[in-house]
Amino acid sequence: MRRFQPYSILFFVIAFISISCKDKSKEEKVLVQEISILPPEQLYGDLFYDIQQNENLFSDSKTFVDALPKRSLDSIKSEYSNIKDSSNTYILQFLKQNFHIPGEEKRQEYKTDSSAIDAHITKLWSVLKRPADRKISGTLIPLPRPYIVPGGRFREIYYWDSYFTMLGLQVDGEIEMIQQMVDNFSYLINEYGFIPNGNRTYYLSRSQPPFYALMVDLLAEEKGDSIYTSFLSELEKEYRFWMEGENQLSENNSVYKRVVRMPNGSILNRYYDNKNTPRPESYREDLKTAEAAVKETDNLTKEQVYRDLRAAAESGWDFSSRWIKPDENGKFDLKDIHTTAILPIDLNSLLYHLEKTLAKAYLISGQPDLSKEFKELAEIRKKAIDKYFWNASSAFYKDYDFVKQEQTSVISAAGIYPLFFEIPTEDKAQKAAETLKTELLKKGGIVSTPNHSGQQWDAPNGWAPLQWISYKALQNYQILDLADTIKDRWINLNEKVYKNTYKMTEKYNVEDLSKESGGGEYPTQDGFGWSNGVYKKLTSE
Repeated sequence: MRRFQPYSILFFVIAFISISCKDKSKEEKVLVQEISILPPEQLYGDLFYDIQQNENLFSDSKTFVDALPKRSLDSIKSEYSNIKDSSNTYILQFLKQNFHIPGEEKRQEYKTDSSAIDAHITKLWSVLKRPADRKISGTLIPLPRPYIVPGGRFREIYYWDSYFTMLGLQVDGEIEMIQQMVDNFSYLINEYGFIPNGNRTYYLSRSQPPFYALMVDLLAEEKGDSIYTSFLSELEKEYRFWMEGENQLSENNSVYKRVVRMPNGSILNRYYDNKNTPRPESYREDLKTAEAAVKETDNLTKEQVYRDLRAAAESGWDFSSRWIKPDENGKFDLKDIHTTAILPIDLNSLLYHLEKTLAKAYLISGQPDLSKEFKELAEIRKKAIDKYFWNASSAFYKDYDFVKQEQTSVISAAGIYPLFFEIPTEDKAQKAAETLKTELLKKGGIVSTPNHSGQQWDAPNGWAPLQWISYKALQNYQILDLADTIKDRWINLNEKVYKNTYKMTEKYNVEDLSKESGGGEYPTQDGFGWSNGVYKKLTSE
């Protein structure tokens, strides 16, 4: 398999875009110039480091790394070297003259004066739609087909967001858009060997929760099982990315990147990032977190903190008490993050599904031996999930700290993933449903965790993906009353917020329905892809 070595290659991009005329007899071919794909720290050099460490220029660290240069970067950087010691006002003026700077999003384009939330969401698909990218500029990785972005500060496609967006597109009959988005993710797999967090160069060292197989499932619902054969190669490459290094593991060498060998010989997975530097899009924040962490912990390096922050970003739960060591008072502080020591229950459930999907795809393609191999791998993982993640006293699935060789203390909505993929027995599913009800069900739906840490993937926030996962998980075991309760509470909350604001937001406060959601590194965003998709899907059920 061709493996991409991030940032070391000059890409020669030749894009031929066919534009059909009315008589469909003519085509225009557009040649896109050769350009290198580089992360912002390499693209901009000193300019990047100076801007990202300056708190007085942009309130959001993501702003500059998404900027588009207006002219030759060599000339911009050369001119900057002569004015770098100028005032913040002068430097900001210089940046605005030389870059297209993403400003505060025009929030009115995500609003409507319509009273119909369903119609509003349907209209939003065109607002959130981006055309196929015809050139490379700045940090955006061009995609060959149109796609849907989440909205707000998220101006690019995101991996796991897109599956939940697709649920709504399916309801609205936008099957061609689903196909185009799956094609884009397939392109990324073939180009880079995996699906990055998003189509930005600063995301090329990590992925996100592996929902690609579920996207293929969704497309197969509409176009038939031949879809599995069409995307078999990409499914296999996705799996190999997550399992890279598994054959190198042994009792004495039990950890490599995203794979961990357990004492019983089974292989489980963790979130990881191939780099151990501050995230370019959250540069100042990471510097501060690492500085605070190494001051208080002996033998801890900043590089390890950066890796753990990045790994949490790969999880999609950035950030949550799931990844943080509690102090002696049970409090969670981000400086105590240790993501790479944790085997996540959601990730391993998703990879179980990927193994099952590969078994199905190989059988459909007439390769029964390989189908049997992946069925056996799925069964091994299923047993490992039961052994390492099920907590009998809590009657729920919990993440596993493989360094301490014990489960973490946090109950989170990730623990319902095994039910979504029909992993547990009926008895365990019933027990888990009761724990979900008593620990995580709130007035507006399911809370991510019960912990009030100040992080956005903790209380009081609820997120659309977790409502859908919980709803379908319970339906799988005919626990219909609780499933409908979650659905109704979430729909009612979405409609209440929409009635007051004409917005579909990224996350919601499910504990106090009179307040907005909060926490995290940036304000709550509106738009919003996965909230739109899950609302559409739940109201169609």
